Amino acid sequence: MYFVYIIYSEKLFQFYCGQSNNINFRLKQHNNGETFSNKHGIPWTLIGYFKVPTSSEAMILERKIKKRGIKRWLDVHSKDLYNEI
Repeated sequence: MYFVYIIYSEKLFQFYCGQSNNINFRLKQHNNGETFSNKHGIPWTLIGYFKVPTSSEAMILERKIKKRGIKRWLDVHSKDLYNEI
């Protein structure tokens, strides 16, 4: 099982979308500054995630979300997100 997750930084007022097979571990990496591209947004808060069966499906969904724009994607699909880990 893979997850496409969306996190938010109140410090930057910015969303970030990524994919992983372990959300807890990945969120800890983001909040420990281990992710170079978004370490300036600490703390990151999990907005929600989608479950997908394969890594390739996770990559496809992540690309769709980023291409559309994370905020615009959430306006339409936020009710479909899982919110609790």
